[in-house]
Amino acid sequence: MDFSSNSISDENPTTKQNGFLHPKLGSEPARSRSRAAMASPANSDPKVVTGAAGYILEDVPHLTDYIPNLQTYTNPLQDNPAYSVVKQYFVHVDDSVPQKVVVHKDGARGVHFRRAGPRQKVYFEADEVQAAIVTCGGLCPGLNTVIRELVCGLNHMYGVKRVLGINGGYRGFYARNTITLTPKSVNDIHKRGGTVLGTSRGGHDTKKIVDSIQDRGINQVYIIGGDGTQKGASAIFEEVRRRGLKVSVVGIPKTIDNDIPVIDKSFGFDTAVEEAQRAINAAHVEAESVENGIGVVKLMGRNSGFIAMYATLASRDVDCCLIPESPFYLEGPGGLYEYIEKRLKENGHMVIVIAEGAGQELVSESVQSMGTQDASGNKLLQDVGLWISQKIRDHFAEQKTLPITLKYIDPTYMIRAIPSNASDNVYCTLLAQSAVHGAMAGYTGYTSGLVNGRQTYIPFYRITERQNHVVITDRMWARLLSSTNQPSFLDVKGDHEEKEEEETLHQVPNERISKVTSDNNEISHVYPAAC
Repeated sequence: MDFSSNSISDENPTTKQNGFLHPKLGSEPARSRSRAAMASPANSDPKVVTGAAGYILEDVPHLTDYIPNLQTYTNPLQDNPAYSVVKQYFVHVDDSVPQKVVVHKDGARGVHFRRAGPRQKVYFEADEVQAAIVTCGGLCPGLNTVIRELVCGLNHMYGVKRVLGINGGYRGFYARNTITLTPKSVNDIHKRGGTVLGTSRGGHDTKKIVDSIQDRGINQVYIIGGDGTQKGASAIFEEVRRRGLKVSVVGIPKTIDNDIPVIDKSFGFDTAVEEAQRAINAAHVEAESVENGIGVVKLMGRNSGFIAMYATLASRDVDCCLIPESPFYLEGPGGLYEYIEKRLKENGHMVIVIAEGAGQELVSESVQSMGTQDASGNKLLQDVGLWISQKIRDHFAEQKTLPITLKYIDPTYMIRAIPSNASDNVYCTLLAQSAVHGAMAGYTGYTSGLVNGRQTYIPFYRITERQNHVVITDRMWARLLSSTNQPSFLDVKGDHEEKEEEETLHQVPNERISKVTSDNNEISHVYPAAC
């Protein structure tokens, strides 16, 4: 765990004004301003604190923002034997983490987020805490690890004994399906895939959920899910706040596609990339074992091609990677058919990796699922892997230029159902413990996430305002193109459009920030290993 070099209470009255926590920023006093969140269902204004040299802290809500005179308690961690060997383990009140690491010497300090970790004062006593954990949406490696570490963290660090598991996603709140969770009952669940709590899509009724929270006496809610789930968590927080309840609502971002913005990566992503290697290796073996062999592997990636891109870079056996962010075409000069024929003549075999959301505009409009949605509001995609495999077969059968043998592998649901690997297990532990520290310290309405290698608390509106996408004019995509030696499939028009997209991503996210600072001209998310 990452601890500060100072032990100063968050409740220092000199650092608190009008319900907002203000960092001490040297000789120039901090100024707080609020701006309406543009992409969030939230009703309350975000907490934005500004300071010297273009410093911006996008702070998270605190229970004291709407419940005055809350009693504080000494953090029991200071008497915890596990922490007796740690020196000065409380996070400093001023600690924040920059969203952007690479800056110019004369540039503004830019956007920061509150650093995660234990505080000297807490707002809950162990005996009064009734915590609830819920998992929503699709499966992802690491779900059970997060559940385990939330339960164990609450119990071992803070002495919390009452933890409920909400069974079956959001609808479990008002279906009154619960599981009692103890360190003993969750001891081995991290060794299994899936979620011991069950999950579902949709079923979000904010009023009924908060009614259930209130009726059960729940005062800490840990919600594990993707961007849609985090939007639901934001709505729950707003209703809790409207009712004036002493309830901390905490999100833990879960998506195997890695499409949640701001954070470095989502848990389960490393496991997904690692497991995808097995499918790619099998496709490569099949392809190179026959004359003009082609292996096609479909990986997960509804709107973002991160799994496909990183699996391709890790494998080195892939000749072509197709993702949703990079349009491609089949016929004509520079098209996919031409490239396949060229690679087969050069190497005698090739491997194609395609993300599930790639090329959807090329698939026939007549397929029945076109335009329909699942319970979470996600567009139901057509099976682009089967489609492109058949198109390749048909093309070479018609052309009669090369006799090919094509093998299609779809490991998507196998990948997301496995237990998390060592790297993700460690990451899940940090996310869960950080979430617990924040809830006990009275923070609410936030997502626990990793930003530039540091655990942080991110306000819900930043998590839900957009999706994270591969920027195909970024160096990471250029590295992939260099590795596979595939064409970019971009014409002049497409290249121009992508440059405009990149410029948009690197602009100020919304009016909220542009009004806070006029000299911070480049506030953007730094993608993993993109520098």
